[in-house]
Amino acid sequence: MRFKPSYAPGPTDVRENVRLALAKKTNNTDFDKEFIRYYQEVSQKMGQVMGTKNEVLLLAGEGILALEAACASLTEPGDRVLVLDNGIYGEGFKDFVRMYGGEPVVLSFDYQKAIPVGAVRAFLEKDHDFKYATFVHCDTPTSILNDVSQLSPLLKEYGILTVVDSVAGMVGEPIDVDANRIDICCGGTQKAISAPVGLAIVSISDDAKKAMDERKTPIASYYANLQIFKGYMEKGTLPYTMPASTIEALDVALDNILNEGQAAVYDRHAKIANAVRKSVQQYGLSLFVESGSSNTVTAVVIPAEIGALRLQQHIQETYNLYIATSLAQYQDVILRIGHMGENAFTDKVLSVLNVIDHGLRDLGFKGNGNLGQLFLEAYRAEN
Repeated sequence: MRFKPSYAPGPTDVRENVRLALAKKTNNTDFDKEFIRYYQEVSQKMGQVMGTKNEVLLLAGEGILALEAACASLTEPGDRVLVLDNGIYGEGFKDFVRMYGGEPVVLSFDYQKAIPVGAVRAFLEKDHDFKYATFVHCDTPTSILNDVSQLSPLLKEYGILTVVDSVAGMVGEPIDVDANRIDICCGGTQKAISAPVGLAIVSISDDAKKAMDERKTPIASYYANLQIFKGYMEKGTLPYTMPASTIEALDVALDNILNEGQAAVYDRHAKIANAVRKSVQQYGLSLFVESGSSNTVTAVVIPAEIGALRLQQHIQETYNLYIATSLAQYQDVILRIGHMGENAFTDKVLSVLNVIDHGLRDLGFKGNGNLGQLFLEAYRAEN
């Protein structure tokens, strides 16, 4: 099977040393105590990158497993759960809550703006009887970034546990789990971490563990049950067979991040994102987001007479490159430029913007100059 090169908001490119880690010979992940120690070491290294001393689990599945496992493990029948919604994935949490018998209360906001902290506070002053609340750090379908440092501590003020989806934010944006009082932080290896698809990441606070321990009903899942990992080091076994090669690859990807320095990684993402946003607007296109743009992805509004799906198809057929549009009601409105992890380097972004420029011109759009050149000028002006 032949695959088209892809430039989307994940899965991202994987560095060569990470790919080579996949080829290493591995030991028996079910019974070898050396592997179980290694699993814990990589989990703790993941915690270092996330800014937490809480327990971190690596689940055998992609990022959505982390979201479901958080809801499955916390939700009991009848629990009221606050779902903060300003994007496709933000709203989607309600389905997991219902699936496990909870009662989601969806508080919706403008999809083109970050969640307004003041409005959440005003709501909580009137109603804060919730077991936990969910929200998304970076909602990739629209590129919205929400302020974790304000939202999570606010919810904790009212005794509400927090579940944060940082699958597309983690590493590209600061998450600082402990400083921001996040009870369950969810991630995935395939976005800004730039490791292969296949591991979901979950950090669990003591408050979240206490809520799970005090459940009156059993968790209605095995695979999406965070408690099955309880005491795995003492028991000398993990609850199911782990993908050892993917954990090896994650270990190397984390070393890449730590060797570059997390401050430098955040700075690289910010500089690339700022230059992309400026160049897109100078070129004559509009950004979907009005306030609260993520440094991991840019959502560009494609003129209706061209359409995002038509542009995507044309680029695939003519230039052999896959670029993502959005989801649901924005599928034919937004083209997404993913600049996260290994994709957040000037040479890669430049090549993609040049292809987008050609594709738009082929379909009749007259831009103000060359999109790639505008990006380079914007990047050099600030660096």
